[in-house]
Amino acid sequence: MTDLRDLTVTANGLRHHLVEHPGGAREPVLLLHGYLDLARTFARVIEGLGARGHRVLALDFRGHGDTDRCPAGSYYHFADYLADAAGVLDALGVERPHVVAHSMGATVGTMLAGALPARVRSLSLLDGVGPPAMPEDVAPDRTARWLETAAKVRARGPRRMASLDDAYARMRMSHPEMPEATLRAMVAPSVRAVEGGWEFRFDPLHQTTSPGRFDAAAFEAYIDRVACPVLLVTGSELAGFEELAKRAERYRGARRRHIEGAGHMMHWTAPDALAAHVGDFLAGVESGG
Repeated sequence: MTDLRDLTVTANGLRHHLVEHPGGAREPVLLLHGYLDLARTFARVIEGLGARGHRVLALDFRGHGDTDRCPAGSYYHFADYLADAAGVLDALGVERPHVVAHSMGATVGTMLAGALPARVRSLSLLDGVGPPAMPEDVAPDRTARWLETAAKVRARGPRRMASLDDAYARMRMSHPEMPEATLRAMVAPSVRAVEGGWEFRFDPLHQTTSPGRFDAAAFEAYIDRVACPVLLVTGSELAGFEELAKRAERYRGARRRHIEGAGHMMHWTAPDALAAHVGDFLAGVESGG
């Protein structure tokens, strides 16, 4: 029997959905998912940390899962995700959680810890030290591509799938190396039933080209302001790229763990090992080790 429950909080004018484990007396955890993912696919990680006594609050970012989508005519930016995370913590009265964050969520987690260092107890980053740098001269082309792709998506609306097998086939295109049983287990939490079939639980605007370039120098300034203990967990060779490996070194005193063979979606393929690594790190932080 699971201890997970759904929680809805209003912040920044949107209704935010979270998956919560009540935990016990240990310090709370804010869990932030990655791109086109959602809190429910972290269920076993949430349960593992909750079993260790942590209240776990796994947030669906705006436009993901069961959190509201952005208002008509607006878009999604990292600053929006950051403001939502801080707003949800304020609404819940959570002052200084451990932050556990994957991929895109790890970028938000670093920004939160760098902009508001007093608000983050520790930072566990799961295959996430930000994307590679982009040259300045790509900005006009990205903006043009954004205008084109966003207009098409708004005119088209969400794509419908006739069956869960169709949803699986779509997910397989993004995760070609994922074991079949693991990927099929992720289909149900990733879709919702609608008239005429199924659709993914994310705003299709997320699949458009974002209008701005990723500013690596600005992001690294956030890293330099991170003052809390840091854990870097890798499941793929993402941080093995020279640029990202150098960026990982900027997290001062970071502890490192690697889950062999887990791949980027380590919370899907190795949730128990991931929960153990993160749980041990949090225990060390709380004991002063």
